[in-house]
Amino acid sequence: MKILCLGAHTDDVEVGCGGSVVKFIEERNDLYYAAFSIAEDSLPEGLPKDTLLKEVKLSTKILGIKSENLFIYRYPVRKFPQFRQEILEDLVKLNKKIKPELVLMPSKYDTHQDHHIIAMEGFRAFRFTTILGYEILQGCNAFDATLFVILNKHHIDKKVAALSCFKSQKLRTEKAGNKFVALENARMASQVAGYRVRADYAEVFNIVRWIMK
Repeated sequence: MKILCLGAHTDDVEVGCGGSVVKFIEERNDLYYAAFSIAEDSLPEGLPKDTLLKEVKLSTKILGIKSENLFIYRYPVRKFPQFRQEILEDLVKLNKKIKPELVLMPSKYDTHQDHHIIAMEGFRAFRFTTILGYEILQGCNAFDATLFVILNKHHIDKKVAALSCFKSQKLRTEKAGNKFVALENARMASQVAGYRVRADYAEVFNIVRWIMK
């Protein structure tokens, strides 16, 4: 199966469904990854502008994604509403190029403006495709968990290892005076999701569109 994962920013896919990505690749699915911003304007002062580009290449390698299946765009962070049509056109091109059978993308419940645009325009571009929305906890004030992917510790360990590649995000959090808890939260969230379906670990999705053939 061809699976396309969409993220507004580098690391969204890892946070929302990194464990499922590992599982799907191990099950010999053909997986593609597209992120629409490397968040150049959100980097801590002094870091090169391509820092997140380098970090996402390391992260996706850990997940098992082929380098030729990685698509990175450079839309300005937090300004996606201004580029809605251009983003839609890029998504349509991706659909024509890849022809995915399953698309994983940010949830329609996500309140972050960039995530929301990818969710809305993603639905428009892939409306004849099965679509699942993944949850990014800090951006969702509600979530309709209608599908669970059961995982094991190995999948979550790889997810956490992939997230640990984003050292710039750890630095940004700590410079703001906050403790970096993304790695611990990723593991904890998967355990809570697993508990809900009597498994050790899981990731949750909401069904946006399910097409049975």
